[in-house]
Amino acid sequence: MGYENITFPQGTKFLVTGSAGFIGSNLVEAILKLGYEVRGLDNFSTGKRENVDEFLGNPNYEFIEGDIRDLETCMKVCEGIDFVLHQAAWGSVPRSIEMPLFYEEINNKGTLNMMEAARQNGVKKFVYASSSSVYGDEPTLPKKEGREGNVLSPYALTKKVNEEYGRLYNKLYGLDTYGLRYFNVFGRRQNPDGAYAAVIPKFIKQLLNDEQPTIHGDGKQSRDFTYIENVIEANLKACKASSEAAGQAYNIAYGCQEFLLDIYNHLLKALGKDIQPIFGPPRKGDIKHSNADISKAKEMLGYDPDWSFERGIEAAIEWYKKNFD
Repeated sequence: MGYENITFPQGTKFLVTGSAGFIGSNLVEAILKLGYEVRGLDNFSTGKRENVDEFLGNPNYEFIEGDIRDLETCMKVCEGIDFVLHQAAWGSVPRSIEMPLFYEEINNKGTLNMMEAARQNGVKKFVYASSSSVYGDEPTLPKKEGREGNVLSPYALTKKVNEEYGRLYNKLYGLDTYGLRYFNVFGRRQNPDGAYAAVIPKFIKQLLNDEQPTIHGDGKQSRDFTYIENVIEANLKACKASSEAAGQAYNIAYGCQEFLLDIYNHLLKALGKDIQPIFGPPRKGDIKHSNADISKAKEMLGYDPDWSFERGIEAAIEWYKKNFD
């Protein structure tokens, strides 16, 4: 259970791209706590400097400011690296609908640059962030790998393309690639601000400030909300996975189904608030229901998440109270 007992050879070196972001900074923190070396890469387009600064005093940490759209930078940061954890990307389905060319540049070209740099530098494993959005309009629950529909946004398309490149780089060049289809990750350091902020941190901050949150749609949509600790475990276990498991994508979630209205009411109760939400129009490109079958990740990666939604949301609320109250 968890990742605290996962071990690597002494001197193992990880590269975390997007290391100033929500998931990337949590990966950096976890790897440093385990005693291994980490090189971080970020251009601060969405990441925060404060997420990098807190690790700068650690002798096992090195940070490089740079852009994954630049192949030379990607080649440089992959030198001497054993494992790449590629988190750098632009998220948000609605924003991708407004900026498709930008998403193509960062999420597709940037990821391809990183895979090529990893291949040329002899990296052992290339673990990258995919997304549950690749399931598109396929309505069957739970979502199962190999049963995908038509994607509904440029963001989802970029993640689908990432997975195809991952498959090809494994088949053609022997690079061990592992795609992790994250399902609605939440937890400490997730940005609550901005028009495209994730729903849980946004709701928590607004409720703490006695503001009325907006729910897009009727609130009856459901998600497999996944606490950050489970995602850290998945990344590290993918680094330990066999080559037989490479070239594929895996659902990374807890395997639950939470309805948005229920989550909102849970937050009201936990924060001692009585605030009615505003109901807005549904967002374009959003999937109505999402719930993951995680049996493939359990079998092939040894993934065994032990942070339930209830446990995770309590930890998240405490973090936001300390940092934003």
